[in-house]
Amino acid sequence: MEPKNMFKELKSDLPASIVVFFVAVPLCLGIALASGAPLFSGIIAGIVGGIIVGMASGSALGVSGPAAGLAVIVLTSIATLGSWPAFLLAVVIAGIIQLAMGFARAGFIAYFFPSSVIKGMLTGIGLLIVLKQIPHALGYDKDAEGDDSFFQADGENTFSALAKAFEWITPGALLIASISIALLILWDTVLTKKHKIFQLIQGPIVVVILGIVMNYLFQNGILNFTLANDQVVQLPVAENFSQFLTQFTFPDFTQLTNPEIYKIAIVMAIVASLETLLCVEATDKIDPFKRVTPTNRELKAQGLGNIISGLIGGLPITQVIVRSSANISFGGKTKMSAILHGIFLLISAITIAGLLNMIPLASLAAILIMVGYKLAKPELFKQMYKLGWEQFIPFVATVVAILLTDLLKGITIGLLFGIFYTLRHSYRNSHHLQTNTTTEDGQKTFHLELAEEVSFFNKASVLKVLDEIPADSKVIIDCTKSKSIAHDVVELIVNYRTNAKTKNIKVETINFIEPIKN
Repeated sequence: MEPKNMFKELKSDLPASIVVFFVAVPLCLGIALASGAPLFSGIIAGIVGGIIVGMASGSALGVSGPAAGLAVIVLTSIATLGSWPAFLLAVVIAGIIQLAMGFARAGFIAYFFPSSVIKGMLTGIGLLIVLKQIPHALGYDKDAEGDDSFFQADGENTFSALAKAFEWITPGALLIASISIALLILWDTVLTKKHKIFQLIQGPIVVVILGIVMNYLFQNGILNFTLANDQVVQLPVAENFSQFLTQFTFPDFTQLTNPEIYKIAIVMAIVASLETLLCVEATDKIDPFKRVTPTNRELKAQGLGNIISGLIGGLPITQVIVRSSANISFGGKTKMSAILHGIFLLISAITIAGLLNMIPLASLAAILIMVGYKLAKPELFKQMYKLGWEQFIPFVATVVAILLTDLLKGITIGLLFGIFYTLRHSYRNSHHLQTNTTTEDGQKTFHLELAEEVSFFNKASVLKVLDEIPADSKVIIDCTKSKSIAHDVVELIVNYRTNAKTKNIKVETINFIEPIKN
């Protein structure tokens, strides 16, 4: 966008940016919480995603920031690397990889992942977020996140660890979480349909304000409950701008020789790029002006954002559908709304960090539990089931594998199931056989028409149908529609033509390209 045009739609972009800011604050803090990262890192990622990515992106309405889809990877990676600065180095390298992908014009990458696996990935992430946030909602914050894997090093598993959390309930936290979840459900299902004011004021920000008020009542003895220091947000509070600048964390460049850094960076780059590209596609579909986002430029913008976010202590960034859809719903017209929301986040981090430290973690847990539920709605399982086994099995396999292993293994297992069904489909559609009785003596003629693409995987099905042709028949092998026939299948046809004479089968070929003889 030209600088002179950036303020062209300010009357629409400014109100939208305020709404997106109110949506972003609790999500930035909540996703940092779910990631096991310093809460300030979520705010940093929101600022960078709004200002830096907003300016570099070609998306008119997409809003970037820390994403729930990466929370599980971040949580695992910090534990694997053993330090936050080491993880920040992985974020920087992931950004460099994304930048390179953008210049390599890899914006088409999302098209290679079946929708069943993508939906399974998002559903698995949603369920993991819910499972990991239940302890915070209960007020058990000592080891609330636990190990990311289902089977844990201490002999526990995800569900036994949750059972332990129920033994350490803090009534004040449980009260806040329960009221917050009820309010969010009421807001989404009833209030937003009643009046536009409930669409303008988002449910998550009301939950945050409610949490602050209840915490204040707890502290002043008006309500007979208490919250410990580790059950509320703990952002560093700067007395001035100079002190604010000292709060940023820098990567540990001594870890450049650690191979784990690069493994994590590659996983983050792939998942962040995939999530961004899917969000871009979704955002473009709901853009009232039906603008098309240049995907390669988006990868470059995200790469730049992750490099900067990693360098100053922020979480990894993607384009986020929650914020993008809020931006569209409340009248955003240009990328200025995304940039302004980033500026508002920066101002709030400098000026009202003390107020943000009044937010109970139970409030953020309630918001995240609802985010997780929306990603893993029961209706989605019904929809996938109705689409048939070819969609349902890879979807369920991805969800279960993510829950029992980790995100990368889960996606890989889902892809393997998806590939299996693709090959099975190819196996069944390699040819079409017609039977005609055309001769006076009643000799049967079989017309075998090969598909457009016949791979080595189709060899077994073609051989099977040829073997079933009875003796004293005629078979026409028609390759007219075939653009590509694997050498294995070509050899099979040549051999069959020779061996068919022993069964008195006459073989005729149409448009069959004979193999080159040595």
